[in-house]
Amino acid sequence: MNATDRTPADLLRSALAADPSRPLVTFYDDATGERVELSVATLANWVAKTANLLQGDLAVQPGDRAALLLPAHWQTAVWLLACSSVGVLADMGGDPAASDLVVTGPDTLEEARACRGERVALSLRPLGARFPEPPSGFADYAVEVPGQGDRFAPFAPVDPDEPALAFAGAGELTAAQVVERARTDAATREYTPVSRVLSGLPFDSWDGLSAGLFAPLAAGGSVVLCRHLDRLAPEALEQRRESERVTATAG
Repeated sequence: MNATDRTPADLLRSALAADPSRPLVTFYDDATGERVELSVATLANWVAKTANLLQGDLAVQPGDRAALLLPAHWQTAVWLLACSSVGVLADMGGDPAASDLVVTGPDTLEEARACRGERVALSLRPLGARFPEPPSGFADYAVEVPGQGDRFAPFAPVDPDEPALAFAGAGELTAAQVVERARTDAATREYTPVSRVLSGLPFDSWDGLSAGLFAPLAAGGSVVLCRHLDRLAPEALEQRRESERVTATAG
């Protein structure tokens, strides 16, 4: 974490400069048995490619609104940080009809069709695999992102005082406010660079977004992000805490 960081993308850049090889996001889906571990460098590469997709192929501009109809997932973390890199407002669970872009998982495709702008669909299958059959009217993220550049430079500087994050019933936060709140949460919860936070909270509120991404990132720590955690038996959850060296649990 750098004191001059004012956007979530800045936090990622500082993490990359500090230690690119350390784990940043370890993701479990307890409905499928999936486990994916992403280092800072690997996550940053996905973010750069996604930001290039946004800015280039999708022609999204700073100030545009992206409705993210996505669960707590490692690819959602990628999209949140990619939106921050471009200056796009990431609206978690936002109204597709009121957005310039919609990014959806497989369960909300029909809802996402209300967007008149660009539509991107994520299969959320293990290892970021493609849809078996591409959904009509949507770009398949897994098809579009691999060919994007590994480095990203915004066409225009991102203004940290512009809206960057929104979620239902809580208004909007600027990029600088996201960073400030993440730092406050990290300090309150006593997260440090060796903290490893396990979170099974959804990404539909600040608490879930903070625990599952922003606060550990601000502290220089890492997160064990779990989807469908309620399907895990108590003894298996305790084994996961031990095997993943978890230091704090959210929710």
